[in-house]
Amino acid sequence: MISKTDLRKNIKALKRQHTLEELDAQSELIMRKLEQHPDFIKAQKIMLYSSLPDEVQTQAFIEKWRLQKRIILPTVVGDDIIPVELAANTGFAVGDFNILEPQNETYTGDFDLIVVPGVAFDCHGNRLGRGKGYYDRFLCHHRSVKKIGICFDFQLIDNVPVEENDIPMDEIISR
Repeated sequence: MISKTDLRKNIKALKRQHTLEELDAQSELIMRKLEQHPDFIKAQKIMLYSSLPDEVQTQAFIEKWRLQKRIILPTVVGDDIIPVELAANTGFAVGDFNILEPQNETYTGDFDLIVVPGVAFDCHGNRLGRGKGYYDRFLCHHRSVKKIGICFDFQLIDNVPVEENDIPMDEIISR
């Protein structure tokens, strides 16, 4: 089986084979699928993520839904994800890894749905992240919440190497 490090390199190389325009177009299709998903439709408290340039783009989606549903975004503090709810007037600042993070108080409620990025996913719901374990540490406290991973088609592979602390997704949405 391929190592996690090699798999990350392979996916990075695959991303470079696509233009930003192609990835943006795929992002729109993926986000439209999410928006039509029954779990998204019924969810009121949704954790999304502020996308990095090489991830499925979420900014327009967040802006579209932030006044219609309770949107919670992750911020990184030390080694942990701290959820922050978007209010109508919530501003953003550049946080760790150049991710736009909302500037508001910590959200301490529950979630109806958590949407998770990843470097790669497999058909069993296994996810490969960037290697720091932020999401796995966060998700282990929210095991009963529906977790949907979103990714580009080329990020779906046969088998993701799995370790004991890796938290699988309930479902994966790609193009």
